[in-house]
Amino acid sequence: MPNRTTETLNFGRLGRRHLQANFEGGDLSSDGGLMLLRQIDAHTGLSRMAAKALTERRAAGRIRHRLRDVLAQRLYGLCCGYEDLNDHDTLHSDLLMQTAVGRDQALASSPTLSRLETGATRADAWALHRVLVEQFIAGFATSPKELILDVDASDIPLHGEQELKQFHGYYDHHCYLPLYVFCGQSMLACLLRPSRIDGAKHAAAVLRLLVNRLRRAWPEVNIIIRGDSGFCRQRLLRWCERANVQYLIGLARNKRLQARVQPAEQVLERDYERTGRKQRLISEFIYGADSWARSRRVITRLEYGAQGTNPRFIVTNITGSDATHLYERLYCARGEAENRIKEAQLDLFGTRASCHKFAANQFRLLLAALAYTLMQRLRALALKGTELERASAATIRVRLLKIGAAIVRNTRRVRILLASHHPLRHVFAHAAHAMAP
Repeated sequence: MPNRTTETLNFGRLGRRHLQANFEGGDLSSDGGLMLLRQIDAHTGLSRMAAKALTERRAAGRIRHRLRDVLAQRLYGLCCGYEDLNDHDTLHSDLLMQTAVGRDQALASSPTLSRLETGATRADAWALHRVLVEQFIAGFATSPKELILDVDASDIPLHGEQELKQFHGYYDHHCYLPLYVFCGQSMLACLLRPSRIDGAKHAAAVLRLLVNRLRRAWPEVNIIIRGDSGFCRQRLLRWCERANVQYLIGLARNKRLQARVQPAEQVLERDYERTGRKQRLISEFIYGADSWARSRRVITRLEYGAQGTNPRFIVTNITGSDATHLYERLYCARGEAENRIKEAQLDLFGTRASCHKFAANQFRLLLAALAYTLMQRLRALALKGTELERASAATIRVRLLKIGAAIVRNTRRVRILLASHHPLRHVFAHAAHAMAP
């Protein structure tokens, strides 16, 4: 097969001139934003903390690449859009990637990166989860008064013969069912689970560990847990009440709940038929399910429109706030966590569970979580006040990290010559100054 990367490529004519191209430009990179990733990584110490948390299992006499360098290379690659390990067979020679990682010679190849992932253990997963939490705590200069933890589950489709591969009826395919916990835009946990389980399985245990660590850091902080009806389980509710943790959790509709709100729905139906406008009501009542040891406060949002009735229920132990505020201002904001899950899975390749071993796929999920954390810290610390301060990871990658650059390296310095006509050069300069050493 001919070498297609060195032949001349023809693109027609421009007037009397032929348009031709080849891949002989030399030491150029399409990822000028790697230097911003290097700066934010140095500022937060993310790759260094991750490397310190992991157990080094390689023979000391055969190590050519430090664990921290291998992790940084993998994270920077994910942030720049290189989800496959095969990409690093070329990237390991990219001078800008080498400079960002902190080396002046070839980086790790795909087999080295593959051995890192396939050799991961359950202990490594817990260690990297601790890194996520410690990064979150270190991001606060002062003690927060309140933290809202959003817990949710999602699916990771599977197409091979992965360990613990199971079919999920709701998603209608074979998948894993990872459990995510976010606080604002910060990811605190991403626990990989087989799919043939209760969606709330392990949620109480994970939240208990998180709350205990957060309260060791900030003893006076008020903690609120939000989740959909899939997490309305007696074990979780009772633990929250014992641990003095507030909660707002969805409650699935049933016949008893429907009977409680039916008179109000009939009033809304009559008002809709009279006015032709959609009717809405938020109210509350005390309710005790058969499986509950006590009655609890339930908030309901009732609607009636062209498509009929559409009730929603949430259970809470929060007192002193009216039902409208709790539902509209606090509970409905839970949807932002779903956007963050989508960002981690799609923009940072958190669905690439193609290893055979379950532990290796958990490690891959955590690498995506660390890459997400790196991009989130870049957004929060370096892009604040710019047009990209609320941009997704994919937008930041396309508009800021993907900058053409030439690298000139000698014994005295490394010069990185960025594209002169990049449209967001002012944002790049702002970010670089914000993270200047």
